[in-house]
Amino acid sequence: MNEVLLVAGMAIVTCVIRYPVLALLGKVTMPDPMLRALRYIPPAVLTAIVIPEVLLPAGTFKITNNAYLVAAVIAVLVSWRTKNLLLTIVVGIVALWIVRAIMGG
Repeated sequence: MNEVLLVAGMAIVTCVIRYPVLALLGKVTMPDPMLRALRYIPPAVLTAIVIPEVLLPAGTFKITNNAYLVAAVIAVLVSWRTKNLLLTIVVGIVALWIVRAIMGG
């Protein structure tokens, strides 16, 4: 029961914090440089999440014998060639499974 209350509390706090800003931005016209800058936020956040997981799989910098790095490179190549998000995710997961099976870990 405590977990449900915790999740509900986090949802309420998130909505209370974000809703006024979104309501205000709906009525204000933002300058073009700001809109262009905001388009870089999702890729920057995704990069900040993925790169440490790929290059620091055990908490230490690792390039050799790194299944995550190999699978990430394969996923990037698939993404670049196909521009298909679902295919990229599926190929990346399957590549990770195969590479981990081959490397033994």
